[in-house]
Amino acid sequence: SAAQRDLVRRLRRQGRSYGEIATSTSTPKSTISLWCRDIVLTQRQRADIQNRRGSRSRSGTSVDTQWRRRAEIRQVIDDAAVFAEAHAHDPLFVAGTCLYWAEGSKTRNDLSITNSDPRILAVFLRFVPTYLDPRASFSLALSLHDPSGEEQAKRYWRRQLSLPGARFTKTYVKQPGSGHRRKRLPHGICRVRVEKGSDHWHRVMAFIDHLGSDLGG
Repeated sequence: SAAQRDLVRRLRRQGRSYGEIATSTSTPKSTISLWCRDIVLTQRQRADIQNRRGSRSRSGTSVDTQWRRRAEIRQVIDDAAVFAEAHAHDPLFVAGTCLYWAEGSKTRNDLSITNSDPRILAVFLRFVPTYLDPRASFSLALSLHDPSGEEQAKRYWRRQLSLPGARFTKTYVKQPGSGHRRKRLPHGICRVRVEKGSDHWHRVMAFIDHLGSDLGG
């Protein structure tokens, strides 16, 4: 997309390496090279790239290990793009991908979605095992106004999402203030997170990129 291309070019002008841009934007290096072929880095920017590579190696993770992981992620993304092409007309695939595009976490490696409507979260819970991992495990987290209703809220969400044994992480309690809701949600807001979902997050970002390109013409 045009926005993706503008972001890639901006990062390159800032002195980011192709590898760094590929990792942060999930864009193939071949595409980055094409989009940025007219951008010439300064001598200082090239030196800074070399220094960052050296510091990462000294920090305890070898450059080889980092590049191997980047190559793994690149393969995950490439495979996901092919998968998205094959399932682009599957209603659940399109619904789940667009839902995550609108409501899901964009924080790297965090495959999770937060909402007060259990029907939205239920679509996500169908989407993940169908297209990502049939053995995926989930954790839940609540955001509440009243901590006294925590146990009742947990029972509600476990029942609504058909996850009777779901593990809840720490509940966030919203403090009252001038901007808080007048009508409080009786069961709060629930976040559903896929455990060990790093690779899956990259896959879903690739799904979004593929569908976004199709929808954008």
